[in-house]
Amino acid sequence: MSLVPSLTEAVAVTVPGALVGATDWCSRPPDLDVVRVGGTKNPAVDRIVGLAPDLVIANEEENREPDLTALREAGIEVLVTEVREVPGAFRELARVLGACGARTRPRWLDEAEAAWARPPAPDRRTTAIVPVWRRPWMVLGRDTFAGDVLARLGVDNAYAHHADRYPRVPLPELRAAAPDLVVLPDEPYRFTADDGPEAFEGVPCALVDGRLLTWYGPSLAQAPSLLGAALRAGPAQAQGR
Repeated sequence: MSLVPSLTEAVAVTVPGALVGATDWCSRPPDLDVVRVGGTKNPAVDRIVGLAPDLVIANEEENREPDLTALREAGIEVLVTEVREVPGAFRELARVLGACGARTRPRWLDEAEAAWARPPAPDRRTTAIVPVWRRPWMVLGRDTFAGDVLARLGVDNAYAHHADRYPRVPLPELRAAAPDLVVLPDEPYRFTADDGPEAFEGVPCALVDGRLLTWYGPSLAQAPSLLGAALRAGPAQAQGR
């Protein structure tokens, strides 16, 4: 049982048939056919217990401790991951896959490590703000996996040293930060060309696939090249206006 979308994908493609359930937000692989147990923040604990999984995979950031405690009290083993930087993602993925019965290391994990060992080198480093929500505006702060991903691609988070990991910052303050770039992912808030860039007039905006930015799983193999291209396209499009 997985309560983490990216780990759901990693287990499903590596150990087919191992999962008995997943959250409503577990959208990969597209043909995943398992029992759905609610959201990452509000899973149906009774339904999970009824499925009697040998193991529940969770994450310290995505899932709530009261739910995990309730599962443990019901006698279910819970494996909690902590992923805040790219090398840590590889370690945790190997741990999860081993716990789920993978007999060998999957090729995609080797390919992902190789891709991140030599990520695309930018012409110059840039500073960005990375909104993850609006109404109210929230951005990436300190100590996040997505922040580390961006840093390895030459993009420094303007709020990397904020006291909070996901601070709420008023829009005027975000504009006053004068970033080189605004990175707008399509999850958890779905920023689009018509919803997000208009708030940062005059600043290059890069619309990026949130899965490439925040998921740790098979997408890690393609993330350096695809995400790097999207980050470069933002400033290029701004210059072309």
